[in-house]
Amino acid sequence: MSALKIASLIVGSFMAAATQAAEPPRPFRIRFVDEATGRGIPLVELTTVNHVTYVTDSAGQVACDESEQFDGDVYFGVKCQGYEPPKAPFGYEGVRLPAKAGGEATVKLKRINIAERICRLTGAGRYRDSVLLGDDVPEGDRITRGQVVGQDSIQATIYRGKQYWFWGDTSRAAFPLGLFRTAGATTPLFVPGRDSLDRGLPYQYFTESDTGFARAMIPYPEQKDGVIWISGVAVVPNSKGVERMVCRYSRRKGLLEQIEQGIAEFDDEQEIFIPVTHQPLTEKWRFIDSHPVFVEEGGTRWLMWGDATATVRVPATFEAVCDPAQYEAFTCLKGGETGAAPQVDRTPEGQLNWRWDHKTAPITAEAEQNLLKAGQIKPEELRLSPESGTEPGQRIRMAFGTVRFNKHRNCWVLISGQHDGSSSFLGEVWYSEGPAPNGPFARAVKIVTHAGQSFYNVCHHADLDEQGGRFVYFEGTYTNSFTKNIAPTPRYEYNQILYRLDLDAEGLKPARLPSTK
Repeated sequence: MSALKIASLIVGSFMAAATQAAEPPRPFRIRFVDEATGRGIPLVELTTVNHVTYVTDSAGQVACDESEQFDGDVYFGVKCQGYEPPKAPFGYEGVRLPAKAGGEATVKLKRINIAERICRLTGAGRYRDSVLLGDDVPEGDRITRGQVVGQDSIQATIYRGKQYWFWGDTSRAAFPLGLFRTAGATTPLFVPGRDSLDRGLPYQYFTESDTGFARAMIPYPEQKDGVIWISGVAVVPNSKGVERMVCRYSRRKGLLEQIEQGIAEFDDEQEIFIPVTHQPLTEKWRFIDSHPVFVEEGGTRWLMWGDATATVRVPATFEAVCDPAQYEAFTCLKGGETGAAPQVDRTPEGQLNWRWDHKTAPITAEAEQNLLKAGQIKPEELRLSPESGTEPGQRIRMAFGTVRFNKHRNCWVLISGQHDGSSSFLGEVWYSEGPAPNGPFARAVKIVTHAGQSFYNVCHHADLDEQGGRFVYFEGTYTNSFTKNIAPTPRYEYNQILYRLDLDAEGLKPARLPSTK
């Protein structure tokens, strides 16, 4: 062999060895699955002894790249909202896994929550670890849609053959300040049996043409000061029979100070909301709000809504929505009562005089419980504050939820957050059933808990129900806001998480109405 060939072989071998040495070791795959369903569990937190923390992606996976600890056992402390953590010696909660480059381990967890966490709907890196592990992740799940990294509070409706989605304050990666005048997106209409929600929703955001970031859906250039939130998004016909998408808008200086409010209409050409009415700041309830539902009653088609339960209504027309005189409140207060110390109204027989009224303020769960504390009503008269089905005597103050008619249960189902829950101020979700959208809701069962975290503005999307309403889906905003927990969860913080609830679940029995099917 010539000296030249020998030299070539030596150089080639050296380069191959150098290339091989330069390649980083493949990650160690850790997958957490639901013991009952076998699905991956999002939002599992793993922490090593030296305080390196991982959080599973929407597929329930972690790509562990602690290469200096490969080829040996590694202990991971485990925290998982709504699941029993694995037990380790000496009272620790976690698992010891044989970490190896390119290796894998699966850990099964027992679910405590009745509802099952499906995926994170918004933000960046929803399937980050699955991508790093080389899994076949669809392109739509690899990208950061609309450059959105955080998103607050959903509003949704169907309009002109599409599902529309709107969010409040929206974060971007480019700077701490993002969008504060409502973001929006559309998706094709969901078809149960054909489409799957296992990987979330394929949002097509309305974006800025120059940056690609989500754009304002209610820009309102005439008033440049303040953030703008929308609520009560609904589609109603106008006097010509043309469907119009409307909402309430609230222009604010911050979380507490409102500086303008009114009704806005969607402009189909510009694809933005434009204010069409303005209301005095003293008006507290004569506007669409929350998540309205359509109800046929007394020969009229109504929009109904409230703080979880439906205690305000207006005829379901564009003109009525824009006219405060058309609004009615469901109340048991004396006529005209709107003050800080209202008095209840009773029939000659001593019963609470529940009725629809144009001039009297609606009853909310908060107002009802204040009346209870004041001795004006009895516990058995509570209509909007169900009793815990597992802890007799405990009344649940529902807050920021939805009520929907469910064909599978043949009744109205209430899925709502709780104000001042046991494990979190705004992190627990409850299920209840009632004969009407305004109750009475007698008993409730806790279906989700987020210890030390918030999960608020819960919304059940009835348009996504499966198997005739047996399986329902709801989402909420996951964040450490309004808690004492100063450590936000990476990637999940200030984003929407989707849950699925099986209405045939045995754990819901205490909340069920008798003989509804």
